[in-house]
Amino acid sequence: MKASTFDDRLAVSVTLTAGGTAHAIPPGDVKSFELDLRAWGFEGRVDFLVADNAAVGGLESDALKAAFLEPDLLEVALELKAVQTDAATQPAITPVKVKGLVVERSLVELPAAPQPGTPLLFRRYGVRFVDAARLLWGQHHPVCLYTQKTVQDVLDAHKGEKVSLTYDWQDGLGTTHAQLFLGLPPEDGASFYDFLIWYVHTRNGVLAWDYTAQGLSLSAAKAASGTPVDVLAPDVDTVALSFPEVPRHEMAVLNAVAEGAATTPIANTQAVTGIRQDVLLRTSVADEVDARVTLETARLKVPGMEVELGWRRFPAAALAPGTLVKLPSAEAWSATGLAAGGTYRVRHLHVRGEALKPGPDAAHLEPHAGFHFSMATRLERQEETWVDLPPYTPPRWPRYVEGTIVSEVGEEADETWQAYTDSATSLDGYRVKVPLWEDQVITVPFNPHLLPGHFYFPAYKGQRVLVALDFQKAWLKRFLDWRDGARMPADGQGVHLMVGKTAQSGTSLKHSYTDGKPVFLLQRTNAKDTARIEIKEGTLLIHVEEEQA
Repeated sequence: MKASTFDDRLAVSVTLTAGGTAHAIPPGDVKSFELDLRAWGFEGRVDFLVADNAAVGGLESDALKAAFLEPDLLEVALELKAVQTDAATQPAITPVKVKGLVVERSLVELPAAPQPGTPLLFRRYGVRFVDAARLLWGQHHPVCLYTQKTVQDVLDAHKGEKVSLTYDWQDGLGTTHAQLFLGLPPEDGASFYDFLIWYVHTRNGVLAWDYTAQGLSLSAAKAASGTPVDVLAPDVDTVALSFPEVPRHEMAVLNAVAEGAATTPIANTQAVTGIRQDVLLRTSVADEVDARVTLETARLKVPGMEVELGWRRFPAAALAPGTLVKLPSAEAWSATGLAAGGTYRVRHLHVRGEALKPGPDAAHLEPHAGFHFSMATRLERQEETWVDLPPYTPPRWPRYVEGTIVSEVGEEADETWQAYTDSATSLDGYRVKVPLWEDQVITVPFNPHLLPGHFYFPAYKGQRVLVALDFQKAWLKRFLDWRDGARMPADGQGVHLMVGKTAQSGTSLKHSYTDGKPVFLLQRTNAKDTARIEIKEGTLLIHVEEEQA
């Protein structure tokens, strides 16, 4: 955005809270500030002076220094409020407010004169701050598994005490899922904040920072209600129209399943022929394909015209992102291509101010001060559906953890197998217990895995397996141990196929070497009843025996 510059008076209120103690800074002692407010959050900085002249007989002491020097979390509340005394009718003045957490801090001591040994009179403090979600969730890298939970449940479990969340997105947040897995180790870069932005972006949601409640809101659509604030033509210096990049691609959803492979195109009237983006699926569930086509159709949005305003004075009404504004209906405004008196929504506000009198004594303890401003505002149409989101690092999947196969067939000690049928999709799956996360049970596909289809060897109860976890699905990666009694001595170079419920109720097929000569053994066991066929050099033995009690 191209900002306009001007001089104006402003009341800048700053409160720092450290260790539960609030330190209010008089507006006249604020010497510099900057705010970058976006629909999804904010960042800012502020420099201010604190007097400390008790050592030379003064009445002021610095109560902030001790807490400021500690590494404890600092909270900042900053408020910008216009000072307009030149109008015949005083306007209703509402402030721009933000409340965030300190990222960086600085401290400079200012003596009365530059000579060595001169008494200290002021300290200049500086802080840079961001919204709580951006700071805290940017350092949050959980690896957690949830079953039969909603995404809202997951967000509530991780929001902590400093992040406020509100929800109005039932389809995106309120649906119960069989599996939700957060695999966000720090070495891969994606944080919990990245995960949130990725989820909102890929599920066609809306993430907004509520500058009134000072918290995040997640919703299915942008808020359209509210009384628009009138933009006064004398307050505006420049008007420019901006046209964001238009998507020039078509889309297609590709289902790569062998039985029923299909390509479903999604049209875009602004697309250039031959340019497209493909979404690749592999599913035999038709409803999953239909849902993805619906989602990608909704996500393909053409952003509309935006309006950039430069200012010649700080407006009386707060223009934080999300605020609806009504533009002037004068002919000069409509001549730019804007609808006369049209209603728009603030999407981005950037403002920077430097005190006109930076000296320590200038405006000390005063309720407001003069600043040299740089200020610009970006507006979008009230009906705009395109959502502005910050850049993010997409989470990476899969992650690998160990589990054990679940089967409810037979006795506890029986090494049985079981296929569980999903009532919604009619697909069969294994159930796998994951010890790391309180023995939660997930479902993975019931298929031949790495074996060709003419081998039917389902995984047995209690078998230790490596599981690949995606966000909402999982699959068996490999098997990790030998069945009890299956392993053969190395000196015989044997191989062993062991089937059945237990070693006392099953069949064993072995091939090994004795004195360098091959030996084949097939044995069926059922408690005390055994039958065996043994073939070795010069011998074929068939033996059936039932042990007597």
